[in-house]
Amino acid sequence: MSRIGNQPIAIPNGVDITLDGHTLTVKGPKGTLSHKLPQSMQVEVTADEVKVTRPSDDKEHKSLHGLTRSLINNMVIGVTKGYSKTLEIVGVGYRAAMKGKNLNLTLGFSHPVIMEPPAGIEFETPEPTKIIVKGADKEVVGQVAAEIRDWRKPEPYKGKGVRYEGEHVRRKAGKTGAK
Repeated sequence: MSRIGNQPIAIPNGVDITLDGHTLTVKGPKGTLSHKLPQSMQVEVTADEVKVTRPSDDKEHKSLHGLTRSLINNMVIGVTKGYSKTLEIVGVGYRAAMKGKNLNLTLGFSHPVIMEPPAGIEFETPEPTKIIVKGADKEVVGQVAAEIRDWRKPEPYKGKGVRYEGEHVRRKAGKTGAK
């Protein structure tokens, strides 16, 4: 019995959900998202809620039940509230700035790193050492934040690099001096 999969998803005002075959489309104030659902899951869309049911208690159906419900719920939250990830930049001379809609990163390379936002994603830099990635699709927001972090991962000796807000970087002791 899936505790997550059995919970109905409430449809807030201003959100329109349509099911065409196995493709679910969610429209809301922050945009439109669509997802192809697994063939085996049955999805019922009523006026005020969405319910996901599974055909049997097979291991595969059990695993897809909660996943499908979570994906639909993430889509509903994304088109109403949206998602955001905050990144911090630590290091002397490391900074971020907006250049139009593009993100201009100075991360110690001989050239600046310019990132173009994918469709549905926005960048914000409230201060030179902070980047906010915003969007309606939770998966894409997380992927773009991970790509920014990959340019300069935090190193363990001084902690320099791009990290998620609140991420703990394990520090190592450096070499001890000759005695």
